[in-house]
Formats: sequence, structure tokens, C-alpha cells
Amino acid sequence: MKSTGNNNQKSKNTRTRKIGAGPITAGFTMIEVLIASTIMTIVIIGALTLYSRSNRISVDQQQYAELQHDVRSAMFLMVRDLRMTGSGLPEVFGMYALNGFNNENQGGEVRPDRLIILGNMDDPLNLKIQNYQGSSVTVSVYDGSFETFPYSEDFYRNKIVLILPNPQSPCRQGEIRQITHITWSQGGTNEKFNMSPGLAPGINPPRGLTATSNCQSNDFDNGLIMFANVKEFWLDTTGNYGSTLFPGLTPGKNGYVGEPGILYVTNNGLHLPLAQNIENLQFEYSGDLDNNGVLDNFQPWNVGWTSDQISRIRQVRVIIVGRTPNRFVSVSGKVPANVHNYRRPSVSDSPGSSTDDYRRRFVLETTANVRNLSLNLYNQGQR
Repeated sequence: MKSTGNNNQKSKNTRTRKIGAGPITAGFTMIEVLIASTIMTIVIIGALTLYSRSNRISVDQQQYAELQHDVRSAMFLMVRDLRMTGSGLPEVFGMYALNGFNNENQGGEVRPDRLIILGNMDDPLNLKIQNYQGSSVTVSVYDGSFETFPYSEDFYRNKIVLILPNPQSPCRQGEIRQITHITWSQGGTNEKFNMSPGLAPGINPPRGLTATSNCQSNDFDNGLIMFANVKEFWLDTTGNYGSTLFPGLTPGKNGYVGEPGILYVTNNGLHLPLAQNIENLQFEYSGDLDNNGVLDNFQPWNVGWTSDQISRIRQVRVIIVGRTPNRFVSVSGKVPANVHNYRRPSVSDSPGSSTDDYRRRFVLETTANVRNLSLNLYNQGQR
């Protein structure tokens, strides 16, 4: 009995040693860990590379989308005004509707065009003059004239007006003036515009519109007085625009930004930025300039055009070239020589560039029909 007990104890101990002393297999070997780490590193690097690539493309497309928005918005606003060119002007004063400047030299590589237009564009007003002596500060209109427009007395203050002589007179000059106030008697009689002495300061209408000694004081009897907008479209390519039209431009004043690539419209002396990152601005003109009854091909502004030819311009083509503010970081390799996405293109009579700067361009072109003048091309009757 005793011997049997010892044998059982030995057998139990033997089983215990086998269980306790034997190795238990668990975890990974060093080689497996290294392989797994390498695979994980490759996956992470691949994901980061894909993210980086996608992020660069996203950044590029974002700035390109913003550029397209700027160019399209500027084009919309410009064409809207160009269609109103000459509104309110009698047909015989069509030579004052617009005046272009071709390839203006600002000292840089790009020479943009500039265009000035005139018309009653924002607020309607067209009243017949009863008496105006020329260069005076008072314009008398017929009784009841103010009552035909829903404007208060304060509305007229500081407004810019165009004073034109009777179209039946031989006078073909006018005046741009600024209203101080209006006066009238009870019952709508003795109605007058009162103006500051001298012409409106800092406002230069197309083709030097100004009264001369060739006009007599009675030439303005039954002439016209209207609200006028002198709008000028111009591109500042250098950020230091110098011109006889805008002397002493100071950044931060009167709407001038003072940075390159800003497209402006100057409305009655106030500079309003329309778009940024604009590289070039070109205008072309079409009309029956040779008076043969057929519209001519589009061409840049010609300083040799006569007043009669200018009055027959019926269409204005606008070309805007936008450029992204930064180069495209998603471009790899060399761009083919015949692809002009990354260099300045040639538009109108403005030469392009022969080198790539890897900035994307967006070119927008449209044609504005000058509807207030185009009516005369198809309708030979009276307005």
C-alpha cells in the first residue's frame, strides 16, 4: 500500500513537470514583426502620397475655380454696362458714346487696352432744357419736369449731369457738371438745376466732351439734361498705375488698391475693383465704319477713326485673360510647347509669351451689342 502511494506521487510529479517545464508557443517572431512593419510602412507612405497628391490637385483647382469666378463676374458687369453705352444720347451725339485706347504702355511686358463709355446708365433722367446760357450755374427746365420723375430733392444733390445742346443746332459740344441742388416754386413752376461753378472735377468723358466758343448760348434751348455715367475700364498691370487721367493715385484712397493684376471700372471718378489676378484686357470694335450698310470685321481701336466712324460702332468684343496667383504645384514634367495653359496667350493684337511659368490661364471672350446704338442700324426711323 505504501509503495503504491509513492508511485502515484511520482507519476503526479512527472506530469506536473511536463506541463510546467514545456514551452508554450505564443506571439510573433522577430522576422514576422519586421515584415509586418515594412508592409504597414509601405501602406502609410502610399496613403500619405495619395493624400499629398490629392491635396495639391485640390489647391490648384481651388485657385483656378476662384480665378474663373473673378473673370466671369468682371465680364458680366462690363458687358452689362457696354450694352448701355450711349443710352440717352441723341443719335447726332453718338461720337461721344465711347473712346478706346489700344495697347496702353504701363512699363511692363503686357500692354492692355482701355475703354471709356458715356451714357445715362444707372438712373433715368432726360429733361428738355428751357434756358441755359452756357458755362452758367443754372439750367432751367420746363414747368412740371421734376414731377415726371419720382426723385426727392436730396436725390439730385452731387449727381453728375450731361448738358447737351439742341440736336437741331449746329453745336456738337456739351458739358459735364455736378448738381448742388434743385429749386422750384409751388405748383411745379420755375424749375431749375443749380450747379457748382466749372465742370465736374476729375471726370473725363469720351473724346474731350466740353463746350467751345463754336456754340452759342441759345444753342442749348430745347437741348437735353440727363444724369450721366462716365465709366472707364482699365487694368493695372504693375500696381503703380500712372496716367494723365488718374494723376496721383494713392493706394487705399478713392477705391484704388495699388496691386498688380486688378481690373477696375472708374464710375464718375470713383475707382471700383472688378476682379483680381487679371493678366490682360483687350477690346475690339465692329460697325459699319465704311458706311456700306454691312458690319465690318472686329478690329482694335484706331486713333485715325473720325467722329462719324466712331458713331457707327455697334459691337464691342471683350477679351479677359486671368492668371492664377500661384503656379500649379500638381504639374509634373515638361509642358508641351504647343500647349498654352501655362503661358500667356496671344489675344487680339497683344503678343503672348514664349515661356511657361506654370500658372494656369483662363481666357474669356464675349461680344456686347451696343443696343442703344444698334437700333439705328436696322431702324431708319426716328427714335
